[in-house]
Amino acid sequence: MSAFASDPGLENVRDAAGHGTEVDVAVHLHDGTVRLSILWTQEILLNANDADQVAQALQRAAEEARRITAARRPARPTGT
Repeated sequence: MSAFASDPGLENVRDAAGHGTEVDVAVHLHDGTVRLSILWTQEILLNANDADQVAQALQRAAEEARRITAARRPARPTGT
């Protein structure tokens, strides 16, 4: 089982050139890192709508990563 959770909103995003390339945005559930993967090649050509979907997925991943890392931070001392 992977510690990464992929964004389900990108399931239908494919390379605009028709090469079958896929993109994946995922958050590591333990350390809050964000993974951007371009599957089957080194680049992907996206139409404008798919590019918007990828951008939104990255924003969602960043927010989730912030929640994960905030939960892991030790409590700060309240006094001196």
